[in-house]
Amino acid sequence: MKPTIDRIIAIVPRLPPAIDGLGDYGLNLAVQLRQDFGLVSDFIIGDPNWSGDSFVRGFTVKQVAEQSSAALLELLPNEEHLRTTVLLHYVGYGYAKRGCPIWLVEGLEHWRKAGSSRYLVTMFHEIYAFGSIWTSQFWTSPLQRNLAARLVRLSDRCLTSKQGYAEIITKLGQGKHPQVPALPVFSNVGEPENLTSLSERPRRLVIFGGIGPRSRVYQKSQLALQRTCLELNIDEILDIGPPLDFEIDSVNGIPVNCVGVKSAEEISDLLSNSVVGFFNYHTEYLTKSTIFAAYCAHRLLPIGTWYKGQDVDGLEAGKHYWLGDKYLHTMNLSAGQTIADNAYAWYQQHQLSVQASTFINYLRSEKS
Repeated sequence: MKPTIDRIIAIVPRLPPAIDGLGDYGLNLAVQLRQDFGLVSDFIIGDPNWSGDSFVRGFTVKQVAEQSSAALLELLPNEEHLRTTVLLHYVGYGYAKRGCPIWLVEGLEHWRKAGSSRYLVTMFHEIYAFGSIWTSQFWTSPLQRNLAARLVRLSDRCLTSKQGYAEIITKLGQGKHPQVPALPVFSNVGEPENLTSLSERPRRLVIFGGIGPRSRVYQKSQLALQRTCLELNIDEILDIGPPLDFEIDSVNGIPVNCVGVKSAEEISDLLSNSVVGFFNYHTEYLTKSTIFAAYCAHRLLPIGTWYKGQDVDGLEAGKHYWLGDKYLHTMNLSAGQTIADNAYAWYQQHQLSVQASTFINYLRSEKS
């Protein structure tokens, strides 16, 4: 019988009002776990410079005074015989500038080994970085890998967002984690029902996300963006997200309307009333893109670039998303609807409520 717990500790880099996809993921998951299973999360923020309230969406929030193992241990429960479960949302760069959060791993090692009723579940949103020899990732990758391996072996259960990551975790765990679920990330801006068909929506194209992903669209995908607007008769382009540090030119004579940062509800409404969600993101990593998840959840036609020629994680180019930089066929609204429907159906298999059911099983399972 799985033990019953009603509270966990969730560790994230930041929470709203900071713009942080990982924090949004952790918060939305916590809301769903509370709604569906009565499980309450108490949050620990790993960024000492975060500025926010001590309660967010009804959850208590504490933050480390500094990025040190001692500061983390001050916030973690230390009861000897009371079962305590920690859910860590892990991206190395979320907790350290160069992706090497030694303080976090050491703090959790001390905490985990100090009591027999302490339980650690880690959601690996990333594992460690790879980079060319002239990048900092090249030099820090061995340490990042070492920290990830320590964290894998320390964790009682592991989950991740990509099948390739699951295979790496299995190897790093040296037999401890023979089965690691790969859960593509869910939409952080809602999962509306009763969505209209593309033909009933305004001919609007949306470019949504953080500064980096949107900058790549304008700087590296102009031809694909122009082609998309031409083939689908786009008459409005919306840019949703923080201001960029350069001026955005019109596309095929269509001005780009920059609406800035919006609430999740406002973004959901805009996506529900658009036909295309455009992205520039490595297609082998789409399962960890909250931007792609939002497009799929809102039954948009996802169109992107940056294709390596390999279909992974159940996603296929031409079936679940369109490539604006491939010129084998032209796109029309009828074909686009088929792709939008396929993307929407794929998303339903791992929507938020489905993921919450998976997480609760891992959070309430026995120690390994």
